[in-house]
Amino acid sequence: MITGKSYIGFAQQSNGKTTYKTVNPKLNLENEWLFTEATAAEIDTAVALAWSAFKEYRNTNELDRAKFLNAIAEEIEALGDELVQVYCAESGLPEGRANGERNRTVFQLRSFAEMLQSDDWKQIAIDTALPERTPAPKPDLRRSVLPLGPVAVFGSSNFPLAYSTAGGDTASALAVGCPVVVKSHPMHSGTGELIAGAIVRAAQKTGMPEGVFSNLNSEGIEVGQQLVKHPKIKAVGFTGSIRGGRALLDLAAERLEPIPVFAEMGSINPVVITQKALEENGSKWAQTYAGSITLGTGQFCTNPGLILGIKSPELTAFSEELASKIVTIDPMVMLHPNIKSAYGILKSEVTNQSGVEVLSAPLEVEANFADQAVATVDGATFLSNPKLHTEVFGPFSIVVQCDDEAQLVEIIENLEGQLTGTILAENSDIPNLNTIVDEMRQRVGRLIFNGVPTGVEVCPSMNHGGPYPSSTDPRFTAVGTHSVRRWVRLISYQSMPEALLPNELKNG
Repeated sequence: MITGKSYIGFAQQSNGKTTYKTVNPKLNLENEWLFTEATAAEIDTAVALAWSAFKEYRNTNELDRAKFLNAIAEEIEALGDELVQVYCAESGLPEGRANGERNRTVFQLRSFAEMLQSDDWKQIAIDTALPERTPAPKPDLRRSVLPLGPVAVFGSSNFPLAYSTAGGDTASALAVGCPVVVKSHPMHSGTGELIAGAIVRAAQKTGMPEGVFSNLNSEGIEVGQQLVKHPKIKAVGFTGSIRGGRALLDLAAERLEPIPVFAEMGSINPVVITQKALEENGSKWAQTYAGSITLGTGQFCTNPGLILGIKSPELTAFSEELASKIVTIDPMVMLHPNIKSAYGILKSEVTNQSGVEVLSAPLEVEANFADQAVATVDGATFLSNPKLHTEVFGPFSIVVQCDDEAQLVEIIENLEGQLTGTILAENSDIPNLNTIVDEMRQRVGRLIFNGVPTGVEVCPSMNHGGPYPSSTDPRFTAVGTHSVRRWVRLISYQSMPEALLPNELKNG
């Protein structure tokens, strides 16, 4: 049952006066549940509990933390149809997407539990002493990692499960010994409360300390601001807009003790299509990318918002076919009326720029449904107008017609940092792609050959991050088991007695 209360440690509280409801975007109606925003006192209590829990939780062994993560997965599965129904009511997304995202969330939790069976994530290095070395003896040095402390996690709007309350940020932080305080996303607070309850039950069943997890309701930005500024919060995980991520980054930098903000933000995910790919498979790629651009109503951070090619009749035909195919796909509802409104505003800002031509036919859509579109512009105009680099969060893409390869490469060089870059080519193109590959990999976190950027595999070799503004720190991934490196710091021990070393550094 949804109560509308925050979880402050193991207890539910609602002492505030600010209340709000979530929206069913498909019906364009408010949902029945009334949520109460967490007060300043409740935030302080949640963080104090997290700090107290950290002193115990950081010293729990990996087996116990793995049991905790697996128990969370089991509790989420036990929520059954209620979770799916609330998820759909708050997001407008279909049941299939809800079940798929729940499976991904559970898989992530179990992946981190499995990771804990090995010490590979601890970045261990051991250099034994060389007392006879001249001119100076070498001391015994051993390196491992320590958890940073309580982590503030911000739920994302576009993934109510996989990137939110028990998503990748929360799972990875809990895995390495960091308590988590979640700032629940106001668009899916009911989904967040159900998942928070599952985490709390798992913590109680596995004997974790109270405060290892809290979930704070929030309609506005004040709860998040207070969390980031709290001296006992030691790191932040965020998935959302450039504006929101940058605001948190600046807040964290202004603290007396600055802390890292690992934000995954905006990206237009450039796609390069070669002349040979256009000639051999232009129609196939038009069909494939019509599906990728509209997948999830375009509300993915890896949505392909920019397609680059060299002017030719084949590129023109590809662009027109993409535009014709994209409007044959049934429009779908966006996550929230505010997101639909922002999509319309940003799309208009881009398409109203000088030199931009909308290729797709206009669509009449219901309230909160997205009117997918494709536009085109020449390379010189794109280079001269930074507004055309804007991420339009929704089912929209712009095809840039470059004069030649030199101009195409120049465009890549001048792009902001991106999560992904894609190259569509024929095998006979491969010997001539080195320059494009070299420039593209300087701007992206994941480079794809003959595929689509939508879809992020959860595995050790995945990198979901990239140069700013796609993320705030390109050295780290937000997806996959290596994402735990965000929440730990290195520590070296010099000439320490073995009895005082952590187990992973002992000789035995």
